[in-house]
Amino acid sequence: MRALIVDDERLARQELRRVLAEQPDVEVVGEAANTDQAEDLLERLDPDLMFLDIQMPGRSGLEMLEQVANPPQTILTTAFHQYALRGFDLNAVDYLLKPIAPERLAEALRRVRERMQTRAAEREQARGEAPLEQVFVRDGERCWLVRMNEIALLQSEGNYTRVVFGENRPLIPRSLAQIEPRLDAKIFFRANRGEIINLRRVTAIEPEGDGYNVALRNGPSVAVSRRQAKALRDLLTL
Repeated sequence: MRALIVDDERLARQELRRVLAEQPDVEVVGEAANTDQAEDLLERLDPDLMFLDIQMPGRSGLEMLEQVANPPQTILTTAFHQYALRGFDLNAVDYLLKPIAPERLAEALRRVRERMQTRAAEREQARGEAPLEQVFVRDGERCWLVRMNEIALLQSEGNYTRVVFGENRPLIPRSLAQIEPRLDAKIFFRANRGEIINLRRVTAIEPEGDGYNVALRNGPSVAVSRRQAKALRDLLTL
């Protein structure tokens, strides 16, 4: 598992690295001292696991977890019990009280492994099914039966996904991670951590920093992350 440590205290990051060194299947791929740095590293490194401090200067870890699209498996690190319930509401796997006890860390990692195995099994099962050709979408009192080639964009909003087609932007109660395995990989491409685009709806691609900005027909422009930029080039190059 590739892990990211987010904590504003350098000594806390060092101590967590030390205890994680005893876990042979965990590789620390990055550290962040605040949530802004963390979001940048999530996009660039795409870790499997994040150790997230709650109380930090500026935006808290919980605020970031609430806002970031498709966060990795997350273990909260905190000195206070009262934040645990809110963390579980945001789908955190576990929370660890500082100073972190090695046995509690091992238990939290066991839960992460179990959750990852379950999701891998679900993805494998979904791959055995034919890609979706159309989908029933309901938003309040409105309903649509939408062909997949009409969908320009799928956007993550926590455990929900916004489906963009025509002038419509309904929100459906399934996460982007749950939907992705049923999409046709020849048509739908994950542009960044929180958005999947329909390649057949792309009208223009422009360089932007280390990535691209993609214009979609009947849809908004979408940023392709630096991590996904090469994959997009490989996919579209003759």
